[in-house]
Amino acid sequence: MLRTKTPSLTSYLLRHFIRMQKNRPKPWPRILAGRVFIGLVAVTLSACAGQPDYRAETAPPPTVERVDLQRYAGLWHEIARYPNRFQRGCLTTTATYAVIDATRISVLNACGKADGESDSAEGVARVIEGSNGSKLKVRFAPAWIPFAEGDYWVLHLEEDYSAALVGDPKGRFLWILGRAPQLEDATKERILKKALTLGYETSPLVFATP
Repeated sequence: MLRTKTPSLTSYLLRHFIRMQKNRPKPWPRILAGRVFIGLVAVTLSACAGQPDYRAETAPPPTVERVDLQRYAGLWHEIARYPNRFQRGCLTTTATYAVIDATRISVLNACGKADGESDSAEGVARVIEGSNGSKLKVRFAPAWIPFAEGDYWVLHLEEDYSAALVGDPKGRFLWILGRAPQLEDATKERILKKALTLGYETSPLVFATP
């Protein structure tokens, strides 16, 4: 699943900053606008820095050879994930992907919470050149914010595109995804074994609440 599934502190600050810009009675001094911008970048970087690594190996893991974006598009259910601040409080999460063109897909992540409330986040993922669709960079922040793209590598994909293992190469993020809310035990065990083979810890995984 692509990162930043629920609105983060960064996205909140962005919305607040944009609202203030629209409602300001006169132009802000450049120095003040610059400080706000630097603060937003700092929050983004600190969010990534605070995420633990669950992969001891330093060599990047291999991905699948090729991903057909047309077949990959559609609704995915989160089966399990590494704990992360972006999904704090999420009991169930879905990701809906739609092809924009040959190198980009739109992303809509939705999170269901215990109190019945839900959050969502929209973004765009771009295919890394030469990866045959198996490596993407996803962005939920506006284009003018630097360092705001996250790695989305497809590490395992069932032949019928019914389940997938995706994450970042450093082991900070990992998701098991399925077309249905639950996977058959044999499929789940196969994917967990694949994660271990690639050097990812599986004990930290949090499984979605049915």
